[in-house]
Formats: sequence, structure tokens, C-alpha cells
Amino acid sequence: MMAAPLEGRVALITGASRGIGAALALHLAKLGAQCVLVARTQGGLEEVDDAIRAAGGKPATLLPFDLQKAEKDIDMIGPSIVERFGRLDILVHNAGALNKLTPVAHIEPRDWAEVMAVNLTASWRLIRSCDPPLRASDAGRAVFVTSGRVLRPRAYWGMYGAAKAGMEHLVMTWAQEVEATPLRVNLVDPGVVATKMRAAAMPGEDPTTIPQPADVAPGIAALCLASETRHGARVLIGR
Repeated sequence: MMAAPLEGRVALITGASRGIGAALALHLAKLGAQCVLVARTQGGLEEVDDAIRAAGGKPATLLPFDLQKAEKDIDMIGPSIVERFGRLDILVHNAGALNKLTPVAHIEPRDWAEVMAVNLTASWRLIRSCDPPLRASDAGRAVFVTSGRVLRPRAYWGMYGAAKAGMEHLVMTWAQEVEATPLRVNLVDPGVVATKMRAAAMPGEDPTTIPQPADVAPGIAALCLASETRHGARVLIGR
């Protein structure tokens, strides 16, 4: 019997209590990964863990904290995972914050701070914290979830688009810096997906008419495999 492709690998997934993060965590667990899940809601994380266990996966490690506020927790996440499991092989930063769709001239400082904290600043802190163990892995993989809004600016989306654009620049720079290592770093744009964030942005849309989180999870998971060779790429799922 062949071993699962991610057997023995440790994967950190943010925004893992629902939507794309939850679907991805379940998929990675089915591939054999030991998952470490980050999200704000303990209950949501426990539901994902229950689904992983029901599917025969390894019980997940749950880290219920807010990426906007828990700066010290983010800084310690890499070392803490290594202390517990001896390694970290996969990082997927899926958590995101949309806040309000509003004209650029009307953006409130508090809303700006929240969106930048989750989408951009947390990316930087995760890189700082997870770079050493990911480089130490024989097949480290880092995936950051982005948005098509970066390439296609649209009225009222400036705050979210700017945060994701900054994140893309940061991640692509990091990718160049680790090019000579086994670590592969990529961006992934899942496209239109039926998530809570999508529903908040498009309240009149029927979520059953667009792709579901489980539809895009396999494509994101593929970027986490040891066989993945793409690096510094912006990968569009399903297109």
C-alpha cells in the first residue's frame, strides 16, 4: 500500500474554521498531513477537527486566535510547531479580511488597520516566524491566497485590493530570496468561491451557482505537495 503523499508532513493553515481554509485542511489531512489550524473561533476549528477525524485524518492542533491582534502568537507559531512536532513543511495563509466596501476617500483608519493587519502584516509575521523551519524541510511549501482584485481594481474595493497587492509583492520578493533552497513559494487565486466573505461582498448572489470551497481545495493542495515544482508563480485555480 502506497503511503499518503503528505504522510509525515506538518501543515499550518490560517483562516481554517470555515470556507476555503476548512475545505483545504480536510483535503490536506486526507492526504496524510498533520494539520495545525488557526482561526478566531474555537467552535469552528473544533468542527473542522471533527470532520478531519471522521475522514480518518490525524487529530488537528487548534490555535484559536485573531491574526489582527495576536502579534506575539504569530511570532511564536513557527518555533512552537517545531517544538511540538519537530518540523514544519507547509504554510498556507488563507485568512483574509474584507471589512467594508467603501470609496477610498471614506476609508476609516480602524477599518484600514484591520484589513492590513490580516492580509498584509500577518503575512510578513508568518514569513518571519516560519521561514527557518520551512527552509529546513526537504520540501517546504508556502502558499498565500490572493485575489483577482489585485490585477483588476474596482471601485470601492481599494482597501482590500491594496492589502492583497502588498501581500503579493512581499511574497514574490520572499520567493526570490529563497530560490536557491528546496522551499517553493507561490500565490494562489481561487477565483469566485462561495465563502462568507463573498456573500458579504455580493449579497444578492446565489451561492449555489458558483464554485464551492471543496471545489478549489484540491488545486491549492497540489501546491503543497513535494512533487510541486512551481515557484514564485501566481496560480489561478480552475482557469
